[in-house]
Amino acid sequence: MWRANEHTGSYAVATWLFLRILGAAYLFAFASLIGQVEGLVGARGILPAGDFMREAAAWADATGLGLDRYRLFPTLCWLSTSDGFLVALATTGAFLSVLQIAGIASTVVLPALWLLFLSLNVVGRDFLSFQWDALLLETGVLALAVTPLRWRHRLSDLVEPPVAGRLLLWWLLFRLMFASGVVKLASGDASWRDLTALAVHYETQPLPTPVAWFLAQWPLWFQKASTALVLAIELVVPWCLLAGWRGRRLAAVALLVLQLLIALSGNYAYFNLLSAALCITLLGDDAFGRFASRRPRPASNRQRISPWLALIVAGLTVPPTLVIFLRQMHVTADPPLVRRWVEWIDPLRSTNTYGLFAVMTTTRPEIIIEGSTDGVEWRAYEFKFKPGSLDDSPRWVAPFQPRLDWQMWFAALGRYEEERWFQQFCDRLLTGSPSVRTLLAKDPFDGKPPRYLRSTLYRYRFAPRGQKAWWIREPLRDYSPVLSLDR
Repeated sequence: MWRANEHTGSYAVATWLFLRILGAAYLFAFASLIGQVEGLVGARGILPAGDFMREAAAWADATGLGLDRYRLFPTLCWLSTSDGFLVALATTGAFLSVLQIAGIASTVVLPALWLLFLSLNVVGRDFLSFQWDALLLETGVLALAVTPLRWRHRLSDLVEPPVAGRLLLWWLLFRLMFASGVVKLASGDASWRDLTALAVHYETQPLPTPVAWFLAQWPLWFQKASTALVLAIELVVPWCLLAGWRGRRLAAVALLVLQLLIALSGNYAYFNLLSAALCITLLGDDAFGRFASRRPRPASNRQRISPWLALIVAGLTVPPTLVIFLRQMHVTADPPLVRRWVEWIDPLRSTNTYGLFAVMTTTRPEIIIEGSTDGVEWRAYEFKFKPGSLDDSPRWVAPFQPRLDWQMWFAALGRYEEERWFQQFCDRLLTGSPSVRTLLAKDPFDGKPPRYLRSTLYRYRFAPRGQKAWWIREPLRDYSPVLSLDR
């Protein structure tokens, strides 16, 4: 039995746990898409995948592209874009995710999961363009560098991951966290510099939780102290990865606490789960006490291939991610060969930049969509998680993601004329698309499309203590003109 204060230099338990949490993240990603993909990108969805792939094929033919079209648009949807095929992609992904959680055939399952999610990501466009989608793809690639070459990966039969594989995951974690802090200060946003960002964040973030309402009630000194703490964790703690095993353990604890607080106050799909998985890889086996009672077995001849696989993954990903990271830091380092490699692999969406909330939104605009059969009486559509009715409390939904609700937050920050997907969404409501209606909590017309549709922009605020409602609002302006298929 290992002593709790003994550092063995082994990371086999953390790797075992990381690979299972990665499988869980894939499961939540695919499972939440099973019920949404038809409404989002199905044949009668908001942004049909079939239209996108036909446009991609026509462009490829017009520009003389041959097989390179499959690199530029890397998706299995070249085979089909039917609703059944899209659902099958998500369902297959969910099934393989369960195998990954069970540790079965990871060397085959992980590449398949990556390809399936990439395929949906390509045709999902606006609806699969979030940072956790990019993080899932990049983490899925790097996970190959620490995956044992065996059919079953059990906690009772551990294998030490290659050093190069661990370093790749730590490099991703460093970029993810440090860049998140840098972009906040580099943006010039005054709310980060005067430490008032969290004074507005809880109210203005896309999908707050009930805890967010509670935190928003705290005084300004608390919000400023919290903002300073977030910046300190993101800008300083990542450097502890270079400070030996004690520094890495400190970093893991601090970053895990940060992810927990973010998850409690906001619905960010599986972002916090993935980030936590990367943090766990910093912990040596001694940190897991009795769960690490067996030393990892020496590598067999077959498993000695793993270090070479890790080095291959590192050779393919480190140069481009280093260049991309330095660009984000406004450092010029662009060797021509690496630049061409960055451009070549960019369509694979697995070498990315990170940094959420660089510019803080200080108010919360919300779009309320209403329909009418006569142009006189108007009835509001209700979303499943987006604020609408003033009496509806913020809800918990993460690690699942209602992707239409999230996009509505972005649409409210823009203009109707610039949001093609929102225009398509309104058209689907007017034509009564059944698959789009399933994305909503309430259809006020019971499946019969309205004759007219209008969208109004409101400013929402958390209701103060003592009121029965969760929200208060005031009208700002029309978001769209009155729409009708008769026009």
